[in-house]
Amino acid sequence: MTPAQLPPSGASVAADPQTRLAFGFVTTLFFIWGAVTSVNDVMIPAVKSVFALSDTEAFLTQFAFFLAYGVVSLPAAALAGRLGSARAIVTALGVMILGCLLMPLATTLRAYPIVLIALFVIASGITLLQVSANPLSAALGPKSRTHFRLVFSQAFNSVGTVVGPFLAAHTLLQGGLFAGGTPTPDKIADSLHRIDIAYEVIAVIVLALAVLLFRVRRLLDASASADTRLAGGTLSAFGSRWALLGAAAIFLYVGAEVAIGSAMTNFLEQPDIMGVAPVVAGSLVSLYWLGALVGRFVGSAALTRLPAGMLLAGAALAAALACLVVVGISGPAAGIVALAIGLSNAIMFPVIFTLTLERSTASTPATVGLLCTAVVGGAVVPLVFAHVADASSRSAAFVVPLVCYLLIAGFALAARRAPLAGRDATEAPTLVH
Repeated sequence: MTPAQLPPSGASVAADPQTRLAFGFVTTLFFIWGAVTSVNDVMIPAVKSVFALSDTEAFLTQFAFFLAYGVVSLPAAALAGRLGSARAIVTALGVMILGCLLMPLATTLRAYPIVLIALFVIASGITLLQVSANPLSAALGPKSRTHFRLVFSQAFNSVGTVVGPFLAAHTLLQGGLFAGGTPTPDKIADSLHRIDIAYEVIAVIVLALAVLLFRVRRLLDASASADTRLAGGTLSAFGSRWALLGAAAIFLYVGAEVAIGSAMTNFLEQPDIMGVAPVVAGSLVSLYWLGALVGRFVGSAALTRLPAGMLLAGAALAAALACLVVVGISGPAAGIVALAIGLSNAIMFPVIFTLTLERSTASTPATVGLLCTAVVGGAVVPLVFAHVADASSRSAAFVVPLVCYLLIAGFALAARRAPLAGRDATEAPTLVH
């Protein structure tokens, strides 16, 4: 493909087939990082058994993974601005592969701290991927369909989160220590080997995607709008009230979603909930993420007719109500309601993301860097959840995401009344106010 054949910067997805192709490549990235991230939900019961951990200790897997967002996001935003979209994405995939290759070292040495380091490295790659791909997805088309486009990409992220736990459960939670009977060195070795297999497969898939995207790197860079390529000034977002409010909402949302997903396997296998085997409970986690998948496709359509702030408020209040029900009941009904929270989660991240970008007075790269930093909520809130679960019960711990969802509803209602930032006012989506 020659430069003359490349689409102009910021070309409309509706008008340019090559921009649609670029959007398709970017959406594939959403699928990959969704699948890899959701494997953590099944890793928790696996490492809990292999390394004989408490709930809080096992949840350190999520702490290590999502801590990367707090540490890496702002530097990643600066790096993405310097490298450009395509090179930043390929670099991100390379970092993910490195993290996957650390996992066999961790299992060979039977060292849980190295497992945590490997997860941190993988998440660092995903952080750079998100910093690059989220604004790129939003930019690949007309401003009037920004919300639709990002929610649509996030829907394929949800496809990954449905596939990931199901495959991981049938890899990590079968055989070895999960075959029943007395734990033996051979059973422990088998369970550790299954962790190796899972991350070796991930490394191969990510490598194939990196090679493909490297071959089309010029198409991605040419399709990106100028605003997604701005470098520097990543700290300026701290001077924007709406960048800070959006970051707080992302912190709460990701924390609540990850806490529920992380606890789901152990929650469902409890005798007073569903009383199912670990592999069955792990497979059922896919239903939690399937709700998000269905909700994102439905939400994409709803956002063409309803104000984004109103839809976000309704979803957050529905999730809070579901958490309250889980706290108050037991039996299979509690498990079903907990799984259904995924449906309410569906549109939260992309809508918070785009509502914030429209209202932030900081540049897009600076705002995106801060929003991705706030994903560190996935490290903090699950630990709070685990502490409450260890101190009382996993059902009672659902009060933690309940509070998060109520605060998100407050953000949504405030956003509906807030004006758009001056830099976006002339080109803002017409369906969000």
